[in-house]
Amino acid sequence: MTTQTEAEPAYRWVIVTVAALIMGIGIGGIVNGLAAYVVPMAETFGWDRGPVSMINFSGLMGLALGGYFAGRLSERFGTRPVVVFGASVLALGHVLASYTDTLWQLYVIFAVAGFFGAGAIVAPLMALVGSWFRTGAGLALGLVSAGQAFGQGSVPFGSSFLIKAYGVQGALAATGIIMALIVVPLALLLRPPPLLSAASQAAQAEEEAVSIPTNILVTRMCAAILLCCTCMAVPLMHLVPLVQDRGIPAEQASSVLFVMMTVAILGRVAFGKLADMIGAIPTYMTAVGWMTVMIYGFMVMNSLTGFYLYAVLYGFGYAGVMTGVLVVMRMHTPPSRRASALGMVLMFGYFGHAIGGYLGGLLYDLTGGYSAAYALAALAGAGNLLIVSTLLIRSRAPRQLQPAE
Repeated sequence: MTTQTEAEPAYRWVIVTVAALIMGIGIGGIVNGLAAYVVPMAETFGWDRGPVSMINFSGLMGLALGGYFAGRLSERFGTRPVVVFGASVLALGHVLASYTDTLWQLYVIFAVAGFFGAGAIVAPLMALVGSWFRTGAGLALGLVSAGQAFGQGSVPFGSSFLIKAYGVQGALAATGIIMALIVVPLALLLRPPPLLSAASQAAQAEEEAVSIPTNILVTRMCAAILLCCTCMAVPLMHLVPLVQDRGIPAEQASSVLFVMMTVAILGRVAFGKLADMIGAIPTYMTAVGWMTVMIYGFMVMNSLTGFYLYAVLYGFGYAGVMTGVLVVMRMHTPPSRRASALGMVLMFGYFGHAIGGYLGGLLYDLTGGYSAAYALAALAGAGNLLIVSTLLIRSRAPRQLQPAE
């Protein structure tokens, strides 16, 4: 808790703003920025959707593995140099991708950009944001998560216009240049929180007492988020192609995802505030339940209006999932281990994103439609709920002090 003699620094809101923009432009792009490229790449190069989805898979696998190491590096060397390096690599990767029209080269480029680029951003940045806030961390993380949500909608939406104007390769180059001009300078504004007073250090020591041992929390959250992100990745990567399959033009199809992710901005902030009110794990379970129950409903939509309305309903609740994950890790891990623990959990989350995105394309190629992919997504969401329910039970146990590292 905040002491009466030491107010929280105002610069923490600069950190939130910078982190939200970096997550939006950088991470929002690599997580599902390629959604707008699935059909254009298939039409331009004659590739099936499964192999095209593997480009996204490669980037996310790189992000997953790189994030684990970046969390540890940021604990040792600080957040700013790690994130600046990551943003630079991510921008360069997109520019290099614009010079190739070969699938295996795109796989390699996005894997490297994910590992050294995006992987160096997420866990260090989220751990830093949580460290700046003694109170209201849920809302702060919700705002940053909302930035990523905005990026996951706006990057594919903007990419559809860039592709129309400059083609697939020109759009990739433009994206890389935008990242270099915006994300890298923003990363230079990051700084560690000020040193704590003796009273605040005592409060932090009290915070080290957690109800769930960190190794148990991390293990179960890794399993849960693997299923969770397998579920959510199907519409993130394949909602735009699904809408296009209904005979709706590419720009309008991309706008459905844009609407969903715009609403998700409000959802991520709202669920962050909810976590401050009812707790991190119940909030996460609420969001996962919402997503699981509603995800298959996209399959019954046929009109653009129907897709818009359903995207609003689904997007608000689904949005709370990643906010929930971040706040669970913030509230249930000691500060000294937060970045590395978050890096491990997010690694499995991006494994799930990669798996779900690829399976969506593969099952489409095998079955000629998306019914199997969306059904599998719902099953994965149900498995996630089951695992997290065991954490809710553990969280009711007496708090215990974490052993020193």
